[in-house]
Amino acid sequence: MEAGAAVSVIKDGDTVLVGGFGMAGMPVELIDALIGHGAGDLTIVSNNAGNGDTGLAALLAAGRVRKVVCSFPRQADSWVFDRLYRAGRIELEVVPQGNLAERLRAAGAGIGAFFTPTGAGTPLADGKESRVIDGREYILEYPIRGDVALIRAHVADRLGNLVYRKTARNFGPVMATAAAVTIAQVARIVEAGELDPEVIVTPAIYVDRLVPVEVPA
Repeated sequence: MEAGAAVSVIKDGDTVLVGGFGMAGMPVELIDALIGHGAGDLTIVSNNAGNGDTGLAALLAAGRVRKVVCSFPRQADSWVFDRLYRAGRIELEVVPQGNLAERLRAAGAGIGAFFTPTGAGTPLADGKESRVIDGREYILEYPIRGDVALIRAHVADRLGNLVYRKTARNFGPVMATAAAVTIAQVARIVEAGELDPEVIVTPAIYVDRLVPVEVPA
């Protein structure tokens, strides 16, 4: 499927899960297609808030994002988010990285909520239910569900089974399970049966749309 057609399912106000750890595993071409599509007022859930001027940062610069939920909103090249946040033009919810991954996993696994010690006793726990378990304080966290997930894998078969490449296998697998619609950008699509079942990370049941993107030599 062509990228523009794939992201046409995204509507104004949707929550979009965007894979990637920095640029590793970020579905840049899908994000570019989303910019062209025009949906706005989006809530973006990702590990960080964009790098440089491309990918997620370009989506922010286009004014399409209302809120970012992430673990690392600031790094050396996050100037787009920094500028928007300081101007009061974007909301931020900071979620510790382990909590972010587990909240996404909980959504896919059907877990209603879970207690974690991460963030307890800090401003991140403000307004959240807490409980002392075995003498240690825990806070209650709820799943993060997406309307759509945009992820990047390395190879897919025509059924939608996904294999990732090295550290590009970061948030993609849990995001694929946590969204109502998962769109995967892949470098190559092979015939069903060509992938070794032992190396498939994301089963096809979690993938709704495949977008082949040629990797430059």
